[in-house]
Amino acid sequence: MDNKTIIYGIRAINEAIESNKSLNKLFIQKGLKGGEANQLINKVRKMGINLSFVPIEKLNKLTLKNHQGFVAQTSPVKFLSINDLSNLIENKQTDVNIVILDNVTDVRNFGAIVRTAECSGIDCIVIQNSGSAPVNGDTIKTSAGAVFNIPICKVAHLKDAIFLIKQHKIKIFGATEKAKQNIYKSSLNHSLAVVFGSEGKGLSNSTIKLCDELIKIPLIGKIDSLNVSVTVGAVLFEILRQKEYNS
Repeated sequence: MDNKTIIYGIRAINEAIESNKSLNKLFIQKGLKGGEANQLINKVRKMGINLSFVPIEKLNKLTLKNHQGFVAQTSPVKFLSINDLSNLIENKQTDVNIVILDNVTDVRNFGAIVRTAECSGIDCIVIQNSGSAPVNGDTIKTSAGAVFNIPICKVAHLKDAIFLIKQHKIKIFGATEKAKQNIYKSSLNHSLAVVFGSEGKGLSNSTIKLCDELIKIPLIGKIDSLNVSVTVGAVLFEILRQKEYNS
């Protein structure tokens, strides 16, 4: 498991959670029962951590140690909490630009997005605990190491981050082909957050309802959609153009 740390055993994983260590995924032995086991399972479910019930053979491949039916992958990156995000916004002296990813699960797409966000001056990327691509070796490689240069905030629910950002009087844009507004006709030279959807489904309806304005990239070919990382690139560099070259 490149660029990931393996921890195992109920106590070690509990301690990792208590110390706010970010867990990419938790593997649990199928059929495992018991007081401590059930408590840990319930805890990670409430936190929205990705978990998978697997045969013991899978766990034995991950580690030869006494894992007690629990093996977790931790991230090489320290994620911001929602409180950290609030502090970041409050402490920024100039406009704040945030990217929010709604169920972007492909690791290479995620890495490309992180790289683009860092290159275009984005202040923070927000992802959800569950349903998001992990930060692993592929992410680090695809991002060209940008994951270490841009803050990434991980939250239990995207709506919590969106509500927080709105409380700071920052406008939420949603990038979707369902939008009527052309991105090149939108004003983007101010503090803002842009939400991008998953590769297959785009923005979820629940997320769309939370957006202040929907924007789209005009397409003139026969294909009616772009890869999400390409969409992110087009939007972020239009934001940069408006801020730096159209003021």
